[in-house]
Amino acid sequence: MFTGIITDVGNLRSMEKRGDTRMVITTAYPVENVEIGASIACSGVCLTVVDKGRDADGQAWFAVDASAETLNCTNLGKLAPGHRINLERALRIGDELGGHIVSGHVDGQARITAIRPEGGSIRYSFASPRELARYIAPKGSVALDGVSLTVNEVGDQDGAVIFGVNVIPHTQQMTTFGNRAVGDLVNMEVDVVARYVDRLNQAER
Repeated sequence: MFTGIITDVGNLRSMEKRGDTRMVITTAYPVENVEIGASIACSGVCLTVVDKGRDADGQAWFAVDASAETLNCTNLGKLAPGHRINLERALRIGDELGGHIVSGHVDGQARITAIRPEGGSIRYSFASPRELARYIAPKGSVALDGVSLTVNEVGDQDGAVIFGVNVIPHTQQMTTFGNRAVGDLVNMEVDVVARYVDRLNQAER
C-alpha cells in the first residue's frame, strides 16, 4: 500500500529479458535498509525488489522483475535506459498518509492532451480510458505515474472524457512531471474508495 507521495526519482539503468523483464533502477534510497522482497511503487506500479547493491562509486540501485502483462498494461514497457521513474516505498504502520490510499495496481493509461501555466502551477489535461471515466470526479483523487493528485474538472471533448489536475512547482521538480509532454501516456490508478462505492451501487440495483 502507498500514498502517492513520491520520495525519490530513480533512473532506469537497464532492462533485460529473462522470461520476465529485469529492470535495474538507480536510487537515492539507502538500499541497506531495503529488504529483498520489499514493494516499491515504480511510476505507480507496485513491484518487488529481487536484488540490490551499490556501485564502486557508491551509487545505490535495486532490481525488480516486470511481467509481460505489467509491461503491456503500463507505460513501463515503453521506457528505455536513462528514463526517470517516480519511486515510493511501501507505507508502514504509523507513517503519515499525506496523499490518498494507492494500491500500486494500475487500472489503465491516460494520455496528456494539454499542458498550460495556471497561476503558480501547471494545469495538465488528460484523456481518460472510457471504462475508467466513471471513477473520476471533481475534487476526487487519482494517482498518475504514482503521484497523488486532485481532479479539478471532468468533461467531454470530441467524444473523449477529459479531466484536469494542477501540478504545483514542488511536484514538478520532485517527480517526472517536469519532463512530461503532450501525447505522453501516464499510468493511472483510480481512487479505491470510488471503485468500492461504484461496486456497492451496482450490487444494490
